[in-house]
Amino acid sequence: MARTTRTAPATTKAVGYIRVSSDKQVDHGVSLEAQRTKLEAYAALYEIELVEVIVDAGVSAKTLQRPGLQQALGMLRRGEAEALLVAKLDRLTRSVKDLGTLLDEYFADDFTLLSVADSIDTRTAAGRLVLNVLMSVAQWERETIRERTTEAMHHLKTQGRKTGGDVPYGFTVTADGTLVADADEQAMFEAIRNARQRGLSQRGVVAELIRQSFVTRKGTAFSLMQVQRIMQQAQIA
Repeated sequence: MARTTRTAPATTKAVGYIRVSSDKQVDHGVSLEAQRTKLEAYAALYEIELVEVIVDAGVSAKTLQRPGLQQALGMLRRGEAEALLVAKLDRLTRSVKDLGTLLDEYFADDFTLLSVADSIDTRTAAGRLVLNVLMSVAQWERETIRERTTEAMHHLKTQGRKTGGDVPYGFTVTADGTLVADADEQAMFEAIRNARQRGLSQRGVVAELIRQSFVTRKGTAFSLMQVQRIMQQAQIA
């Protein structure tokens, strides 16, 4: 059903959602306390009734099946809130696929998405324009990842490498042994490429990954040696 034209109401009931994936994120402005402060300040500024702030502490964004997030989405479905407020979009998800799912199922027509750092407010025409751009970018990135996956699989086969066992960063193996792209790790590749394009050193790249809350598969902060290996594997200069 197409979204109808609407103006921003005087007051919007919103459920806040905050998340950290590890104790490493107590700094760099993504701690639970820092996120909560941003949500409360935003709500006060834009006449939003913050009915509850739901927390996912120490939870990765690799899936939408997080207790806190499911609780927040449930509040939307039950009519207890009409908007979801986050400090930054990556607190909601880092997965292009999951972002597309949330946009399609919740924020395209039925509910409002508010993000402090990303200046997203889908109550307004400008906010809905940003949403449409995000959806287009999400689709483009899905197609790009699919192309990279195909190329990577071909490269591994030509080297005689298996898709199981030591799976290269950026990919994961399904139950039937198929190598598929891992959206979170592909996003990490993009963060590394962007950092290098900005002229950051390898140590600077490590610091940037920590700032953006990327962690290893074991949930720990990246070391310089790990980042060097990943850059070599991904052929990032």
